[in-house]
Amino acid sequence: MTSRKSRLLNVPVEPFTVEAGLPAEEILHRMERISFQGRNLATAHKVWRRMLADDVLIFLGVAGALSAGGLRLVLAHLIGQRYVDCLVSTGANLYHDLHETRGRRHFLGSPRADDRELQAEHIDRVYDTLVDEEEFVDNDNWIATFAATLDARPYTSREFLYLLGGHLWRETGRDGILTAAYRANVPVFCPAIADSSIGMGLSQARDQRPDAGQVDVIGDVAESAALVVRRPRTASVVLGGGTPKNFINQASVQAEYCGSGATGHRYALQIVTDVPHFGGASGSTLDEAQSWGKLSADADYVTVHADATLALPLLATALAGSARNLLAARRPACFELGGPVMSVNGTPLPARGAATPG
Repeated sequence: MTSRKSRLLNVPVEPFTVEAGLPAEEILHRMERISFQGRNLATAHKVWRRMLADDVLIFLGVAGALSAGGLRLVLAHLIGQRYVDCLVSTGANLYHDLHETRGRRHFLGSPRADDRELQAEHIDRVYDTLVDEEEFVDNDNWIATFAATLDARPYTSREFLYLLGGHLWRETGRDGILTAAYRANVPVFCPAIADSSIGMGLSQARDQRPDAGQVDVIGDVAESAALVVRRPRTASVVLGGGTPKNFINQASVQAEYCGSGATGHRYALQIVTDVPHFGGASGSTLDEAQSWGKLSADADYVTVHADATLALPLLATALAGSARNLLAARRPACFELGGPVMSVNGTPLPARGAATPG
């Protein structure tokens, strides 16, 4: 056998053996020696632990119907325990989370349901999950009423969602994504907030008061870039692609424009079902992201091609055991979020739009 061949045929596959009562972290440890997406998920476990062991600012991007699909409290756990430092989400995930935090539920259904019958009963369907449309109408009105109480000025989505999370916590006292972020002082950005029922509620607020519901999404771009300028060592965890994925990645690019010296994320993992060969950002590879400067040239990264409802519960449960000491030793960024200007570790970020090119 040649020396090159010996190097390539060096680590054998180890068949997974069944053993009752294995903790999740041991399952993933054993999966490091199997193949395909099982091994990639085990690698994601290692990459996330390396993030937690390093001094990096960790972004979490959430797309898809994860809150409706039953993962909202997993996400709340990751936020509350500071596995991540900043959330970027679709409006739908935040809205479905708000729905349950307010005491409403989603229900098991079937993808083979008669949708005409559902429409007649005012029931909405998300694949195999059902929800009461009339309760959504009440949510929209609740958001509108709250938004109409705010001062007549623009709010970034980050500031608005912090205030909304605080209002939700004071009214319900229940765990959820928005309430966990409020209590842990974790910033939440929603760059496509208009594309959701939260946006519809903000629109309805203008029926109550014409100057209500002003959300400055360009301010979000400036603020996220200023955050990376302040903390240029970053990492990215993305579930499902979508707008959150690119918003997280473009923050590094915009920070470079501002002269920060940012060179892209040092760590990245994504759990996606989209594929790259149709050219969409959701399915784009992390290798491709390096060409844009969104990942550093020496980044530690992995893609898991899987449904997040399969991968995330196992991954988060494994981290709850394997990363306990890392979380205890971690010193995450400390945010102040209650006003128009976000502070990090006691220092305000530059005013929106004030960062200048280097």
